[in-house]
Amino acid sequence: MKVWKGIVVLVALVAINLLVSYMVWRWDMTDDKRYSISAPTKALLQDLDAPLTITLLLDGEMNAGFLRLQKATQEMVEELGVYAAGGYQLLGAPEQLTTNGYGNLEPTVVHERTHKGQTAQTIIYPYAIVQYHDRSQVVTLLKNQRGLSGEENLNHSIENLEFAFAEAIRSLTQDTIEKIAFLEGHGELEERDVYDLTQQLAKYYQIDRGTLGTVSGVLDEYKAVIIADPQMPFSETDKYILDQYIMQSGRILWVVNGVRFSDDYLASEGYTPIIALDLNINDMLFRYGVRINHALVQDLQCLPVPVDVSHDPNQPNWQPMPWTFAPLLLTSQVSPITRNVAQVTATMASAIDIVGEDDGIRKEVLLATSSASRLTSAPAKVDLSMGSDSEGFNQAFVPVAVSLEGVFPSIYAHLLPPEEVTLTTPLLRESKPTRQIVVAAGSTIRNDWQQGQPLPLGYDRYTQMQFGNRDFMVNAVLHLTDDQGWLQLRKKEFTLRLINDQRARQTRIVAQVISIVIPLALLAIVGGVMLILRRKRYVK
Repeated sequence: MKVWKGIVVLVALVAINLLVSYMVWRWDMTDDKRYSISAPTKALLQDLDAPLTITLLLDGEMNAGFLRLQKATQEMVEELGVYAAGGYQLLGAPEQLTTNGYGNLEPTVVHERTHKGQTAQTIIYPYAIVQYHDRSQVVTLLKNQRGLSGEENLNHSIENLEFAFAEAIRSLTQDTIEKIAFLEGHGELEERDVYDLTQQLAKYYQIDRGTLGTVSGVLDEYKAVIIADPQMPFSETDKYILDQYIMQSGRILWVVNGVRFSDDYLASEGYTPIIALDLNINDMLFRYGVRINHALVQDLQCLPVPVDVSHDPNQPNWQPMPWTFAPLLLTSQVSPITRNVAQVTATMASAIDIVGEDDGIRKEVLLATSSASRLTSAPAKVDLSMGSDSEGFNQAFVPVAVSLEGVFPSIYAHLLPPEEVTLTTPLLRESKPTRQIVVAAGSTIRNDWQQGQPLPLGYDRYTQMQFGNRDFMVNAVLHLTDDQGWLQLRKKEFTLRLINDQRARQTRIVAQVISIVIPLALLAIVGGVMLILRRKRYVK
């Protein structure tokens, strides 16, 4: 009987051992949950039917900050591997990195000064390559935002790791590609003007361009529509099609100006008149919760422009002058669309008013001016010689871009559809839950060209600085099409705990004594006491 009981206990222990081996037990004891991944990411990983191969190019001799980013990336990959149904493999950087680089990936050159005053230069590749089946995706690990310290940028990069890897894996595993469209027919920006954004969005979507026509359901197959800086009014037929598209849970990124001006006249003559730009959509946007003012924002926090200060036309003297009509817009650190995104540059941006209270529509400011701004209402004349005198800059944080989310009322709720429209579905007076984003500055979506090559969206040729326009626009479209909450991963926040280097150097000797000498002294004391006690006990 005792033998049978022993066998039963042994079998039970083996069964429990086998059961526990297939279960994942993990506890994240950190305050900011830095070693936890979200439920959508876990679900994505559990649907994999093949192993992930992740090649970490961030390797070699690096300073403490980049070593921390490397360690955090390795820990994130290991955490992802726990839930990956097909398993994973983490590889180091290939040897050819040290000689020929890796494809078209741009290295990051790190200049730093040692505590002895010597200058050191290190070339690193802050990337990881995720492979799944026969497809691969590059993950950029380093987020470098102008105006932040190196430690802050590295901390933001670590916060963004889960989102970056989840986006890469999601793009590798998606079976169907959603479609988005750039609208044409109202003087919108041409394809070359949005070339860089189109290339970035092509990683996620099939992108079409076209006019609306007269069929009410022409946009139904598109997940989102981008209206990029129109210059001509929308007809009532166009408005009805767009309105009913929104009622069917369609999403629109409105990038529209509130004033009309001439870039060519400004470049040739040094000034341009501005007049109100009536696109015949003010009633629509007002109904949805915003109003674009016929006024330009000026901001003391702005870009410089080259201005000829010479009085002799034969000998121009170009000098950089701050131009308040080219504001550097602040990005909201609350919204996942703009969190950790650099300032967005714009020229001739208009102000947005948020209207409607308790209407069930959630409104969130994404871009705003600084604390020293003012408005110039149309009609007026804008001159390149307008400097940055501080008079009248008494307005603060004027909204320029707003996110709208909720149930929207139709502007045709109490109106008949236009006669020209070919109806394919009944008129809806209220929308399904959906989203829209309104940006009152067409320049935020337009890229420049130089020597026949497109420049990155947000790159300023004069200052040679990259601003956050590309990240903002890509995130805006991702937000509009995101039904599963992937973009919420960008709201992850880790507390930055910095070491005071100066104090660490000053207390270096004390720390070494405490960490080395004192433990040895305590060990010697304990050993001596034990020796004395043994002698008293065993020596007669």
